[in-house]
Amino acid sequence: MFGRLVVMVILLALSGAGAPEQPPATGVPGGTGMLAAPRSPRNANYRMTARLDPRSRTLRGEGLLTWRNISARPADTLQFHLYWNAWRNTRSSWMRERQRAGDTTLSRRPEPDWAWIDLTSISRIGTEGAPIDLTSHLRFIAPDDGNADDRTVAEVQLDAPVAPGETVNVQIAWSSYVPRTFARTGTIGSFYFLAHWFPKIGVLEDDGWNTHQFHSTTEFFADFGIYDVRLTVPAGWVVGATGLERGRRDEADGTTTHHYYAEDVHDFAWTTSPDYLERTATFEHPNLPHVAMRLLLQPEHAGQADRHFEATRAALKHYGEWYGPYPYGNVTIVDPAWQSGAGGMEYPTLFTAGTRWLAPRRVAQPESVTVHEAGHQFWYGIVANNEFEHAWMDEGLNTFSTARTLEQFFQPYYYSKRYFGGFVPWVFYDLPISRATDGNRLPGYRPAARADAQSTPTWQYWPGTAGAISYNKTALWLHTLERMLGWEVLQRILSTYYARWSFRHPRPQDFFAVVNEVSGRDLTWFFDQVHRGSNAFDYGVQTFRSERAGDRGHFGDGERRAFSSEPRPGQDYTTTVVVRRHGEGIFPVPVRVVFEDGEEVRWEWDGRSRWKLFEVDRPSRARSVEVDPDRMLLLDVDYTNNSMSLRPRAAEAARKWSLAWLIWLQDQLLTYGFFI
Repeated sequence: MFGRLVVMVILLALSGAGAPEQPPATGVPGGTGMLAAPRSPRNANYRMTARLDPRSRTLRGEGLLTWRNISARPADTLQFHLYWNAWRNTRSSWMRERQRAGDTTLSRRPEPDWAWIDLTSISRIGTEGAPIDLTSHLRFIAPDDGNADDRTVAEVQLDAPVAPGETVNVQIAWSSYVPRTFARTGTIGSFYFLAHWFPKIGVLEDDGWNTHQFHSTTEFFADFGIYDVRLTVPAGWVVGATGLERGRRDEADGTTTHHYYAEDVHDFAWTTSPDYLERTATFEHPNLPHVAMRLLLQPEHAGQADRHFEATRAALKHYGEWYGPYPYGNVTIVDPAWQSGAGGMEYPTLFTAGTRWLAPRRVAQPESVTVHEAGHQFWYGIVANNEFEHAWMDEGLNTFSTARTLEQFFQPYYYSKRYFGGFVPWVFYDLPISRATDGNRLPGYRPAARADAQSTPTWQYWPGTAGAISYNKTALWLHTLERMLGWEVLQRILSTYYARWSFRHPRPQDFFAVVNEVSGRDLTWFFDQVHRGSNAFDYGVQTFRSERAGDRGHFGDGERRAFSSEPRPGQDYTTTVVVRRHGEGIFPVPVRVVFEDGEEVRWEWDGRSRWKLFEVDRPSRARSVEVDPDRMLLLDVDYTNNSMSLRPRAAEAARKWSLAWLIWLQDQLLTYGFFI
């Protein structure tokens, strides 16, 4: 009887029953208290309370997890992510991987910078309401690498299995120490950004638990649910979080409890600071749902509020028109504190942007990061693939979509270089950013082209090149598909994929099946190379000649034999081209020759052989040759060998060298001026 009473008290505390709350003062409408029609399975639901103590940098929480087994197998255990233990010491797999990639600075951090999370108790609520303590059955596991010192995954043995379709209620309590920011999570001064801050249930699939350790090259994977969360912080501190604020309550000890609620999300992140400026705006569109936008801004960036809102509107508009509507009705944009290391990260209905105090117009900061992180709401937040294993399905699709959005709403924008620790920007107004190269991050892809096959589980990528394979390579091959199939076809592919797989955790084969279905073409040969292989593409011109056509030598027999070097009548020049496949990747590419009279000849080459000879006789001398002149194959790692000219364009060469020299000179002048 006493046990049941304890459980009832806990549940009442978690629900906030009987506690009067003030109406939200955020400018964003509060929840109605009614559940919307489910968009997702809603099988991992959390009701939590947490208290942040900035003086000790501790966070304590407790909660009720209601988990339903939607797999085809019974669950004898539950597995939880304890992400903050990645920063407990240098023996964690996360830290070892960072060191393996050459990052030695993190391991030298002072004692206050480190972090941990302790799951202090876990109990199953029995059928009669009595708690069954399972804490003694808790153990750490390392399913990926066997590292016995890694504590980022914990497993608890259940007293009875949870059959397919059944639900279990689990009471958890934990305490943690907030780090100086690792992986965009933590604190600096009075700024806190808290992500992956609670014991997070893994994903049970038909073949077992999918609960990867925390790796330095990957992000996250979780099931959808309802989050009902109360956060207690010092009074006067502004709070932003996943979902909507339903109310707040001032406590007797000088703190305030903020109540947030979100449906059909797979994570919950939040931030707090006494320094935030709060701004609100609305996204409106004739054919898309309206979205309430809330911006939490650093005071020194007050003049950039409209730029954050316009970039968020651009993402909601273009992604919504191209792929499908954003369904949540609200989004929170967070401008993180300077040097916080929390910028450029996505969470359900909330993301961190990133800007500078000096942010010139026509340089896409904060626009590019804001579009990118707002765009993550679609692929990461709604489609929600497994980013431990297939990060490219979110990061790559979003990098491609970001570049395309910036091309639509923010052209032209220019390259800039920052000096003095990134503080002073210098804008090169004669160097506009190109979507094909800069937007798709071709320079970052080139050195990593052969590093890993994209089909390798992302957590197993080489740490130093994982980003290039997930982000850059995918953007390049998607843009190549756009040029090969046409935007209308690719847009139908992506909108079909978004509609079909929202809230469903797709896998690569699901995406490829949609591509083949909608395009009406079997593109397995393409995905075998760009996804399942690590071959690099590189086509180039090896030989280019255009000479007077004719036959030279001895002709005829006997007395009629004579030496001749006369040109053939009507055919003044023979043009010879040899193109070569330098890389292992194979792709059909055309070859085009332009002649001095303005005419051109174009050959189609399947790109399979290592080299191919083309010859043509024309009355005009050839001027230039180019393989893949339309630049359909954006994965080509070396464009410098794609063309050749018989008359070098001196002006163009001089321009390139002068720009390189000017960049060097400007750097020297700025550096010199600093010391004067």
